[in-house]
Amino acid sequence: MEADDIWRHIDEQRSDLADFLETLTPQQWATPSLCTGWTVRDVVAHLTQSKLGWRRLLVEGLRSGFRFNAMVSRCARQDTSTPEELVATLRSMVGSRRKPPGTAVVDPLMDTLVHGQDIAIPLGVSRSMPVPLAVLAAERLWTMGFPFNAKRRFRGTKLTATDADFSVGTGQEIKAPIQDIVLTLAGRETAFRQIKSE
Repeated sequence: MEADDIWRHIDEQRSDLADFLETLTPQQWATPSLCTGWTVRDVVAHLTQSKLGWRRLLVEGLRSGFRFNAMVSRCARQDTSTPEELVATLRSMVGSRRKPPGTAVVDPLMDTLVHGQDIAIPLGVSRSMPVPLAVLAAERLWTMGFPFNAKRRFRGTKLTATDADFSVGTGQEIKAPIQDIVLTLAGRETAFRQIKSE
């Protein structure tokens, strides 16, 4: 898929997620997400911080001892934006072509798809991933290495989608819908337990 097409899908997914977030109650914003230790609000704050530039990343990296996960977690939790401000920021990112330094064009799409599920699943809300976009995300997750290291984590396992033309790895085969595979590759243990039990 061409970069312009990927950006168009990123815009669509951000707009759709913003529409969904506008329906949430204060209690739902405070609900624990699938990201350990993060509320729904923290996840949305993280999504809006993907536009940070090199200078800000360097400062935040220094403050966190260049520990990536610690930096990301701290930035999300310390963001003081209200839910309304977070939704507005997410909407303002529609049309932007800015992405975190050193990342691929598909990364903002992957983030929006995965974090949309991090929010929706604990709230008991069904949000489907468009299959072609989920395949793009799964391919990126499989090949990117840090921070997910999917190839290492699933050594000796073959993951095959039941609803898409997607299969990676070798060994014992596990079949599941592509959306569940995306979440599994992204380290969501609930998704992995689900596909292993199917």
